Amino acid sequence: MSDRSEIMVITAHPDDAEFGSAGSVAKWTRDGRRVVYVVCTSGDKGTDDPDVTPRQLAKIREKEQKAAAAVLGVSEVVFLRYPDQGLEDTPDFRKAIVRQIRAFKPEMIVTSDPYRRYIWHRDHRITGQVTLDAVFPFARDLAAYPDLIEEGLMPHKVQKILFFGAEDINLRIDITETFDLKLAALRCHESQMAQLNIPDLEKRLWERCREMAEGADFEVAEAFHQVTVSL
Repeated sequence: MSDRSEIMVITAHPDDAEFGSAGSVAKWTRDGRRVVYVVCTSGDKGTDDPDVTPRQLAKIREKEQKAAAAVLGVSEVVFLRYPDQGLEDTPDFRKAIVRQIRAFKPEMIVTSDPYRRYIWHRDHRITGQVTLDAVFPFARDLAAYPDLIEEGLMPHKVQKILFFGAEDINLRIDITETFDLKLAALRCHESQMAQLNIPDLEKRLWERCREMAEGADFEVAEAFHQVTVSL
């Protein structure tokens, strides 16, 4: 079993963590905090290339995610391998997230905001909602999963959740010193960057992070909605 993790980043797809929180992750690992990724799907639908099968793409994207995590100093990457574009709010999925929370016992979880309006990938929305439900009350409560207790996975209370992709922002993290690592980690996702075809990725990313720093006394940021779990 892995050692206790201070921070867990739970995402729907490879590259979600890098777009949403890589600068912050790099900052945390530089400060000596242990970060683990849980990636719910392998992103096997994310291509327009008819010559690449979903199985082939999943292997590519998992390899790219591991490379990106290494750039950022992430300790471990767990792939749950649910079908891309097929995540649902089910007891099975919720229990899988609870299992990871109880196994790694993070103080804080970072995930996608389930309440972002209108255009938002369904997998992102469901990952955020299921993670929120897993944190409270299921990972916390002794009687929620007796079989996990039998496996030695005791209840755990997460202290904070940070949601990326949020519209209601109440936390901005200065990533001025780690922006280059965020960019380098994103570039590890070669198959996805080619698919997105973003002209001048560095410029676009800098502009976006500068927008997220609006009102702060630093130049570029990653923005979140932070929730303290008080119950």
